[in-house]
Amino acid sequence: MKLVLDFLSDLAKNNNKSWFDENRQRYEIARTEFSLFVDQLIPAIKSIDNRIGDISSKQCMFRIYRDVRFSKDKRPYKTNFGAFVSNIGRKSRYAGYYLHIEPEKSMLGGGLYMPQPDILKAVREEILDNATEYKSIIYDSTFKKLFGEVWGDKLKMAPRGFPKDNPDIDLVKQKSFTALHSLTNNQVLESAFFDYILNVFREIYKINEFINRVIDNI
Repeated sequence: MKLVLDFLSDLAKNNNKSWFDENRQRYEIARTEFSLFVDQLIPAIKSIDNRIGDISSKQCMFRIYRDVRFSKDKRPYKTNFGAFVSNIGRKSRYAGYYLHIEPEKSMLGGGLYMPQPDILKAVREEILDNATEYKSIIYDSTFKKLFGEVWGDKLKMAPRGFPKDNPDIDLVKQKSFTALHSLTNNQVLESAFFDYILNVFREIYKINEFINRVIDNI
C-alpha cells in the first residue's frame, strides 16, 4: 500500500488537474495496486458473509473524481481510495464492508449508510422489536473496543410513528447504522494488514447480519 499512500499524499498537496494529468501514470499504478488488493479481499469477505456475490473490485471501488457541481469545495479529486463490498458491490442497498485508504485518515467500516426510507423504517422497527439481540451486538466489549459505538447522524426526537416512551428509543434515532474503525499509516503498511482487516470485518458481520435479515424481507 506504500505506492497508494505516497500518491494520495502528493495528490492532497497538489489537488488540481494539471498535476493529476502529469502524474496520471502514478495514479494508474496506485489504483491498480488498490484494485488488486480489493480483488483478493472479496473472496475472503465472502468466506465470512455468504451474501457477497461473485463481484470484482470494479463493482466495489469508488471513482476518484469529486462531484463539485453543488459544492463550495472545488477540488477536483478525492484524496482517498475507497471500496464498498456488499452483495452486488458499491451500489447495493444492503449493509456491507468498507475499506478507505487515505494518508493519516484510513479506516475500515461497515453497516448501513443513509438508507432509503423504507429500509430505515424497517431496521428501526427490528431494533425495537429485538432490542436485546441488537444491544448484545453493539455493547459487546470487542465491538466497543474496535468501533466505540454505532455511528450516524441522529434525530433530536423520536422518529415519526415510533413510541417516544420506549426505553430503547435512543437506539433508533440514527439515520445511519455504521461501525467505523480508524487505521494508522503504519497499520496499513504492515504485512499482516490483510488479516487485520478480516478480523475487524468479522465483527462488522454481526451488525450487518442483523440489518440484512431485515432487508431480505422488504
